[in-house]
Amino acid sequence: MPKPIRSVPPGILMPITPMSLGRIYMLWDNLADYDVGDIHVSRRFLLETVCSLIGAQNADWIGCVRLSSPQSRDPMKGWRPRTLFTLTPYDNTSAAIDAAFEEMDKGEPNITTTRNVELAGTFRVLSLKELATPEWFEGPSYKNYYKALDRQDSLWAGIPINAGAEIQIGFHRSFASKPFTTDDQEIVSHALRGIRWFFKHQMLGEGVGVASAPLTPVEQQVLQGLLLGLTEKQIAEQNNQSPHTTHDHVKRIFRKYGVSSRSALMALWLGKGLISNHTPP
Repeated sequence: MPKPIRSVPPGILMPITPMSLGRIYMLWDNLADYDVGDIHVSRRFLLETVCSLIGAQNADWIGCVRLSSPQSRDPMKGWRPRTLFTLTPYDNTSAAIDAAFEEMDKGEPNITTTRNVELAGTFRVLSLKELATPEWFEGPSYKNYYKALDRQDSLWAGIPINAGAEIQIGFHRSFASKPFTTDDQEIVSHALRGIRWFFKHQMLGEGVGVASAPLTPVEQQVLQGLLLGLTEKQIAEQNNQSPHTTHDHVKRIFRKYGVSSRSALMALWLGKGLISNHTPP
């Protein structure tokens, strides 16, 4: 049997060293200084900083949404991955993760995924040993999705955005390193727990779980210009588009977010007007 799942709730953590706390607070301050449209640059900075704090060699960021009408026998209870960002991708990373995503889309996830789904809606940071049975480490999932990517151990953080969207972040250590400790787990929890505003902005920036459909890469570029206050002409010049093409992108962005103006779009980033923004515990 796997170990009982436990999250790492705020307020009862073991002491974190003053040096680590200082780096975490500096991380939060630096994230607040990024422009609202710089989602990929700020995301990379967050992952690199936390990896440095806990001695992780790589990290994955996965945007997940819950389907409106999940099948009754769906072991994932409607949850599906929709976006992926790997901090340091290797030649076989994409193929391995695509295969894992395909299993999830078919409703055939491995035990680490189904056990994570059980805690959807609550903030948690879980180790592989908390998510899996000892037998799982001898099976094909660990071999194909961890060993093949030189991932000996991982910590998985689940960050709820609203009732239908979550971010999953995995931090990974190679076989040249020792497994993660509970101290590492607590550092990750403390670093991520206090910046829900940042994760909400990240999901808004991609349109995952908070818009009618995810934004395309081009739409993300146009959105960044809108949030920076650029005119449509300036956005067109910046992205080597015609003004007409840019205007069409702007209209599609407004439709996806259910707004009709820039001010209404900006209100989403200010925490107003997002109908589905129910904060889980």
